[in-house]
Amino acid sequence: MTTTAATDAGGSGAHPRFAEALRELGLGELVGEVRRFPDATRTAAEAAAAIGCGLSQICKSLIFAADGEPVLVLMDGASRVDVERVREELGAGKVTRARADVVRETTGYAIGGVPPFGHRTRTRVLADRSLLDHDVVWAAAGTPHAVFPMEPKTLVAHAGGTLVDVRERTA
Repeated sequence: MTTTAATDAGGSGAHPRFAEALRELGLGELVGEVRRFPDATRTAAEAAAAIGCGLSQICKSLIFAADGEPVLVLMDGASRVDVERVREELGAGKVTRARADVVRETTGYAIGGVPPFGHRTRTRVLADRSLLDHDVVWAAAGTPHAVFPMEPKTLVAHAGGTLVDVRERTA
């Protein structure tokens, strides 16, 4: 698949708020590395197919509600989040997937385009260790059509994430 011309004022395929967050974090050079695709990369499988990378090289940014408070979980694209492990990690009574309106209100982005940082509000961030299995991972750049590459440790650091083991175990 080929990338298309950017549509935002910054000249990249990133959402303008995310492009600004990159600049504020001193990562402005990454704006030029954002890849925009004509077809949505809303799911990890769609993103991996468009980029031409392995499914586990996609970094999913998922919002959960822990006792009603939003929490961001960063997970590799080939794995599923074990909600019970998230609950234990947070010491929460109940953890559920956040509703779409909560995701947008918390992050400023729609599901399928949520980046790992540059959100409207600050949330607690858990990053699954599986992300560290790769030299580079790809994450959403604020829209369902745009992704960017980053070294996993750098991504987790900029997201303010705590490394944890919260992926579902296979039988």
